[in-house]
Amino acid sequence: MLRRFDLRGDLPGSSADLRAALPRPDLGGPGSEGAVLSAVRTILDDVKARGDEAVRELTSRFDGAEPTAIQVDPVEVAAALDRIDPVLRTALEVAAEAIQRHHVGQVRSEYRTEDAGLVVRSVSRPVERAGCYVPGGRAAYPSTVLMTAVPARVAGVDEVVVCVPPDPDGRVAEVTLAAAAVAGVDAVYAVGGAQAVAAMAFGTESIPPVDVIVGPGNVYVALAKREVAGLVGVPSAFAGPSEVVVVADATVPTSFVAIDIVVQAEHGPDGLAWLITWDEAVADAVDAEVSRIVEASPRRDDVTATLASAGWVVLVDGPNEALAVSDAIAPEHLQLMVDDAESLADRVRHAGAVFCGPWSPASLGDYVAGPSHVLPTAGTARFSGALTVADFTKEVHIVTADRGALERLAPHVAALADAEGLDAHAASVQIRTRHRLGTSHDV
Repeated sequence: MLRRFDLRGDLPGSSADLRAALPRPDLGGPGSEGAVLSAVRTILDDVKARGDEAVRELTSRFDGAEPTAIQVDPVEVAAALDRIDPVLRTALEVAAEAIQRHHVGQVRSEYRTEDAGLVVRSVSRPVERAGCYVPGGRAAYPSTVLMTAVPARVAGVDEVVVCVPPDPDGRVAEVTLAAAAVAGVDAVYAVGGAQAVAAMAFGTESIPPVDVIVGPGNVYVALAKREVAGLVGVPSAFAGPSEVVVVADATVPTSFVAIDIVVQAEHGPDGLAWLITWDEAVADAVDAEVSRIVEASPRRDDVTATLASAGWVVLVDGPNEALAVSDAIAPEHLQLMVDDAESLADRVRHAGAVFCGPWSPASLGDYVAGPSHVLPTAGTARFSGALTVADFTKEVHIVTADRGALERLAPHVAALADAEGLDAHAASVQIRTRHRLGTSHDV
């Protein structure tokens, strides 16, 4: 079931060459992006031009649903919390508490520097309105509501809204609404796909525009967010189809390794599920166990689709080579199922989240560990990381100088301004060094 890629004794020397040599899912990149990107741009333009009318038509076309209203009644959202199983409600509350606890530690206090009369303060200010995209259709994802909305609340965002695709009956899953209630979401909209991104970016009659759009989704959603970046804030990570790389040796039970490969694969097609090992016996045993698990999986079609396109076993010479391959992939989830996993983790450079040892499956991170499970995919972990409080805030610098500081620094400002041919920049400090307080003219 897992295809083999043997790199023993033949690992490309540079990271760029290694990235080029490794098979990757086709996520609308160069060579195939045209059709996907064209469709996304058409959707964005349609929603921008026609607002709610376009949203309703696109929801009917892509989700087969006719919601009675684009916004879910807030009374229904609040009531969902009491209608779900108490065990599930407790799980949502435990997860929300863990997410809040972790993200409170990311809230930045004022940073201040002083230098002989020059005071610079850097303060963090939250955006006013944040939009959280939550996938749906194949399954309900209440965890993503918590993993996006709770950090936004911790950041101090005034208004947090959620867009989620409705089911064929036009409804949003009750557990998703319950999660919105737990997270304190202000509004839930029954709209998904690229049209949801467009609605949050441009605004419609029912959905006011937001300042930031976060959350994972399929390639259409991820490309739509990329297209509206600049109009609204969008994290640099490409939060697309789910990925996992498991590095394993013979010290961990085969069943642990196999189930963790299947865990991410069950999210559906376009994902990535890899095993990297230097032990061929481990590769054989895990492959057999994956096949057994998939045969019995309720989501067999989704798992099979992912593994058919991006299920691989990579054979390498040892741990160093395994890390080189993993860093080249820069996966969303990296599981180190090896002896002394912590030491290996300290050497990882590119991954959205790293899980160490046999008792730390990625599913802990998906639900209750605390850090947001909105992670970089498609190799963007090379330059971006997990969703954090910082994605909902911006730095504002407050600069105050006294006369002495200005006179001390003015010659340097003037020298640099002159070098750049910006005369007014130089004059703006020079005129001040000649000015005397209490006069109405320059002296």
